[in-house]
Amino acid sequence: MKLGIVGSNFISDWLIEAAGQVPEAEICAVYSRKQETGDAFAGRHGIPNVYTDYDKFLESEIDAVYIATPTYAHCGQAIEAMKHKKHVLCEKILAVNEREAAAMFTCAEENGVVLLEAMRPDFDPAYNLIREHLPKIGKLRRVTAEYCQYSSRYDKFRQGEVLNAFNPELSNAAIMDIGVYCIHTLVRMLGMPKEIKAISTKLENGFEGSGIVLMQYDDMMAEAVYSKITDSVNPGIFQGEEGSILIYGIAMPQSMEIVYRDGKREAIPYTPAPNNMVYEVREFVRLAQEKCSGHPYRKYSLDTLCVTDEDRTGLYFMRIQCYNSTSV
Repeated sequence: MKLGIVGSNFISDWLIEAAGQVPEAEICAVYSRKQETGDAFAGRHGIPNVYTDYDKFLESEIDAVYIATPTYAHCGQAIEAMKHKKHVLCEKILAVNEREAAAMFTCAEENGVVLLEAMRPDFDPAYNLIREHLPKIGKLRRVTAEYCQYSSRYDKFRQGEVLNAFNPELSNAAIMDIGVYCIHTLVRMLGMPKEIKAISTKLENGFEGSGIVLMQYDDMMAEAVYSKITDSVNPGIFQGEEGSILIYGIAMPQSMEIVYRDGKREAIPYTPAPNNMVYEVREFVRLAQEKCSGHPYRKYSLDTLCVTDEDRTGLYFMRIQCYNSTSV
C-alpha cells in the first residue's frame, strides 16, 4: 500500500515510525500547505514526493492517505480523498461531531474504500487481554478511564499566547484531544450508556481544560476523567465484586494487574509495543486489502461522537438519543 501523509506534526512522525514496521505500507508522498514545511518533513523521513496542491496529491499514485490535521479539517479532507478512491486512516477524534462522521462513513461505502479512525486503544491487544480476564473479578460494577496529561502548549497559554491546541474556535477541547481516548474505551468495552452527566473546567478563553463524563448503565457506572492542564498517575480501573483490573496507560497501555478483594495481586502478562500505532497501521492495511468498508470500528467511532456531542451541549443527565449506529 502506497500511503500519503496529510499533516506534518509529531503524530505523523510516530505514524511513519510505526508504518516502517509494516512491510505492506510504503510512505511515498506528503501534502503540506507550505513547500518549506513539506520539504523539511519529507527530508527527515526520506519521502520522495511533496505536494502543496491537495488535488494533485490525491491524483498521484498513492492508494491511501493518513490525515493528521486539526479536527475541523478532517471531514472535508477525508471526503475529498475518498472521492478519489483513496482509503483513509484519520487521526482521532474522527470529526467535529457525529453528523460529520456519519457523512464520512457514507462516502466511504459509496466509493468502496475504507475509512478508519486512528484510535489506538481499538487495536492494542491489551484490551483483548482485559476482556479475557474480566470474569476473574466477578460482576462488573464500575469502570474509570483516566487520562490527564499536562500539555506543553499550556505553558504558552499561561504566558498569554493561545496556540491552536487551546483555541476553542478550531473545535478543540480537552475532551476532543485526550478525553476521547477514555470515552471511546468505555463505549467499546461497555456499550452505549443510558444516561450521561458531564462537568468541565473552562479556561479564560472558553477552552475546556479538563472534565469528567459520568456514564450510567443498567447495573453499573463508568467515568471518563481527563485533563490537559494537570498530570495524573492514576491507572484505569475495572471494578468488579470480587476484585479490580488496573491498566496503566489508557491510550498506550504499559502494564495490567488484577487486585482481588483479599489483597492478592496477579500480573497480567503483557509486553507493550514501543509504538502501539503499529497495530492500527496493520489493521488499516488489512481492511484496505480486503476492501472492508463496513468494518465494526465505525460503530465505536460514531458512538464516541454521540457521547461527546451530548457532553458539549451542556445538557446534564440526558438520555442518549442518537440513531442506532449499528445500522450504519
